[in-house]
Amino acid sequence: MKKILVVCSLILITFLIYQHGRAVWHPIAVKFMGKKTVAEVITALNSQTEEDLSPLFLKSGISYPPKKLALIAFKDTDILQVWAANGDNVFKKIKEYPILAASGELGPKLKEGDRQVPEGLYKVVGFNPNSAYHLSMKINYPNAFDLQHAKEEGRNSPGSNIFIHGKNASIGCLAMGDSAIEALFTLVYKTGKDNTKILIAPSDPSRVKLIPLAHSPDWVIELYKKINTTHKLITGKNNKL
Repeated sequence: MKKILVVCSLILITFLIYQHGRAVWHPIAVKFMGKKTVAEVITALNSQTEEDLSPLFLKSGISYPPKKLALIAFKDTDILQVWAANGDNVFKKIKEYPILAASGELGPKLKEGDRQVPEGLYKVVGFNPNSAYHLSMKINYPNAFDLQHAKEEGRNSPGSNIFIHGKNASIGCLAMGDSAIEALFTLVYKTGKDNTKILIAPSDPSRVKLIPLAHSPDWVIELYKKINTTHKLITGKNNKL
């Protein structure tokens, strides 16, 4: 019986280290295995991503890769939608992916360590082909809006290093799973960071009226108005106001 308990404990500990200690052991593994470049990853994934996604774009009347791309994440339903547009800026919904993990509650991120996923309009500022979470795309949190209100409230550490990445564990990021991040990583790269918008909302504004939680700062009302406006511009849907 003791041997069984020891074996079970070792298995559990190994799993926890593998799942939640990736930031510690993965850099060591990369050092021995060698780093991959973004170009190498795109070359390896390009054919499969195009095979999977190009029929969906064709069906929507959007070129692949598109001229414009928008990734819209809803925190309450754990869904990330892919919207794309040609030069006419008329966006069409292409696909939905489940968000496999995202910590925190509804409401914006306020400080380092609060485990919150940010809310607002962001852009991709970097690709990491050697992420501890398979592949990752860094977003520009905190953006100018976040920094302005953090400064006004004396929050010197509003947080940083927010990513859309693979695997199924996350603290403040959007974990999409490996196959989904492979497609998104390739799609955003081929579309271009400057042509891609990232909108993270507490809920789908066309389905639910965005109401700040009771303990939210006053400026969250302004934030949700911005999210409403951006969502309507991308989707063309009438939001619940």
